[in-house]
Amino acid sequence: MKLSMQKKTVLSLMLLAAFGGGIVADAVAFDARSPDRSSRNKSQKAEVRYPDATREEPKTKASTKMQGKLSKLFKAYEKENNDAETLALAQDLLADAGANEYDKGMAAQLGAQAAYNLDDTATAKKLLQQVVELNSLDNNAHYQAMLMLAQLQLQDDEFVPGMAMLDRYLAETKSTKPEDLIQKGQALYQMEKYAEAIPVLQQAIAATPEPKDSWYSLLLASYAGADQPGEAVKIAEQLAAKNPADKKAQLNLVATYQQADQFDKAAAALEKMRAAGQMTEEKEYRQLYVTYANMDGKEKEVISVVNEGLQKGVLKPDYQTQLALAQAYYYSEQIAPAIGAWQKAAPLAPNGDTYLNLARVLWQEGRVPEAKVAARAALDKGLKKPEDAKKIIALP
Repeated sequence: MKLSMQKKTVLSLMLLAAFGGGIVADAVAFDARSPDRSSRNKSQKAEVRYPDATREEPKTKASTKMQGKLSKLFKAYEKENNDAETLALAQDLLADAGANEYDKGMAAQLGAQAAYNLDDTATAKKLLQQVVELNSLDNNAHYQAMLMLAQLQLQDDEFVPGMAMLDRYLAETKSTKPEDLIQKGQALYQMEKYAEAIPVLQQAIAATPEPKDSWYSLLLASYAGADQPGEAVKIAEQLAAKNPADKKAQLNLVATYQQADQFDKAAAALEKMRAAGQMTEEKEYRQLYVTYANMDGKEKEVISVVNEGLQKGVLKPDYQTQLALAQAYYYSEQIAPAIGAWQKAAPLAPNGDTYLNLARVLWQEGRVPEAKVAARAALDKGLKKPEDAKKIIALP
């Protein structure tokens, strides 16, 4: 029987733009736990989940007059796919004037889980708030309700109450469980409090024999967000080395290198992906050729990457690609193919500047009639300073 369900994962993506690449922080799933059914088994002692909690457990127990309704509620809760009935029974018990605080606390908690399973988070949060305010359940149930409420609030971007509830949970339970610390680190990251998230995430990772890769990804993105590229690089290199077949880990490494202005290492990492056959998308080829284009003396590499991408059909022969190819050919003194690429790029350009550059190169090569044609096309497309085009048109 299902004891817990995971809500839709809270996505936290941070794009540190580096020529189209970005560091992606893996989402940490907020895990909302249902009430522990084993706690109702009198022959089995429930696990004490919060041995260091400051809260004294209440002595209140279920009232005699509500035993029938509670029994019916428990039976409905234990059935699979019976959340609507469970929620209705819970709400009915909560409205009963004869119910004591324990009865209401248990009904609110079971109803909250049912509402959660029905994707009715507004009702789930309202009922969980009642559990916390009634303060009538044992520590296990009370603090699980508090944690679930904090998770749902944070998931709905209610950062102020969500963080307050999570901090209260951590303070009262004195929990140092890695999974609880990760929840706080995730929330701080979502709130863009990257510097505050880092020590919390470090503590969680240090307390775990085998931390999840998603935890390291979150720490990596926090370092990047806090403008600590050196530390981000260390984490990214560690993840990439651990998962050589994971394209996302390799692209995160590339983005981290670029954020740290280590373009030679970014290019090397992309070339490694290229050799391994991991570059299958247009943005990846574009990222590699633009990386080379921003490095001195790498024109031949730009040409190689662009032509391979075009030949494979991965790169589209669009304006940016043709322009990059034209410039790389030109600066490597391959004028004829540069002209050919400019001739393809110019009609796709947003204005006449590319046609004007084509006209200048044609004129330099002594191809004056063609230069005049390109200059006229530049004027037709529009120029901020049409004088240069008119000078070429006026040539004898």
